[in-house]
Amino acid sequence: MSHFKKKKKQLAFNRFSTPATTSVMQTSPDIEDEEGGTSMAQDMEHIETAIEASQKMVVSREKEIGEEAEKPTGPIGLDIGTSHIVMSQNKGRNIYTVKQLNAFFTVPYSKFTKKILVENDVTFLEKHNQFYILGYSAENFANMFNTNTRRTMEKGLLSAKEDESINVLQAIIDTLITRPDKTGEIVCFSLPGEPVDGLNSVVYHESILKMYLTSLGYRPISINEGLATIMAELSNDNFTGLGISMGGGMCNICLSYLSVPVISFSIQKGGDYIDSMVGVSLGEPATKIKTIKESSLNLARPPKDRIETALDIYYVDLVSSLLDTLEKVMKKSDKIPKIAKPVPIVLSGGTVLPKGFQDLFERSLGKVDLPIAVSEIRIAEDPLNTTAKGAMVMALSEAI
Repeated sequence: MSHFKKKKKQLAFNRFSTPATTSVMQTSPDIEDEEGGTSMAQDMEHIETAIEASQKMVVSREKEIGEEAEKPTGPIGLDIGTSHIVMSQNKGRNIYTVKQLNAFFTVPYSKFTKKILVENDVTFLEKHNQFYILGYSAENFANMFNTNTRRTMEKGLLSAKEDESINVLQAIIDTLITRPDKTGEIVCFSLPGEPVDGLNSVVYHESILKMYLTSLGYRPISINEGLATIMAELSNDNFTGLGISMGGGMCNICLSYLSVPVISFSIQKGGDYIDSMVGVSLGEPATKIKTIKESSLNLARPPKDRIETALDIYYVDLVSSLLDTLEKVMKKSDKIPKIAKPVPIVLSGGTVLPKGFQDLFERSLGKVDLPIAVSEIRIAEDPLNTTAKGAMVMALSEAI
């Protein structure tokens, strides 16, 4: 039997039992827990399913315009990001994800416009004498009008700049999932760590999402984005290491020991910060910078023009800010475990996609002094779907 298989049962107890209940491990697996609910054997079966799911490949696709929302038949994961919302389900041999753009575009209300929108399968929310065009439909409208979409979230949290951010975000979630057949179905959604560089708190953001998902008939639980990266990628490392999710609005960091989060936090800089700062520095639209960044940026070679030079500068700035903050947070913490061997760092999110990013991160890591040894740095297998997959793994483990 492989080391991984031998460890499965031990891992399950380390992660999914609290210190107050770990003594149950000494009892018969057929004895029910203190709440009289699921037996220990059934709990272990769910955890085995979750660990197996962490080994599966992700099959991803974008939400098609006009496509109806899915009715889940089991636990689901939701990555609620600044740029996109990704829904994940465990089906057969794979994890399947569907991605929707977390954006909207407003047009004035008229009966004629409503008729045309409906006939063309455009997804929209009608409110305050306006149509809020949602998701990828919004992107199409923005391109036609040569302007930008608007977002329900900013820097990883609900946007205070948009009066209807809550209603619009809920409507976008509705394009992905409907009320489940079984009331109380588990949905695990991603949540940022508390920002260390801003005044914002995740409490309001988390509460709004939980209330809405509960109203749909789900039993919502949240997972830190950094921990979700660990749950998706580090099963063969005993779920021990640093998970760093670098998205559009922020970067989320979590240090986990045997899948127990030790420290977690976020910085409110991400891909959007790079786009906006390069745009401001060069007098170019952030959307143009974003397009170049996502289509052709190669950090492994010298910049070939002023845009690539600026992108290189702000990538270095972002990674340096992240690692400097990580060093400070870890050195101030009294919770860092004495880990016997070096641990891996796994990187996920759209910001890690350019060629040469891993080398840039490794060079920057050499300039800080972390209180733990690092064995390797690697990019997640599917960076854009890692958080959704990790949330799905957690949802499966909590199924009842």
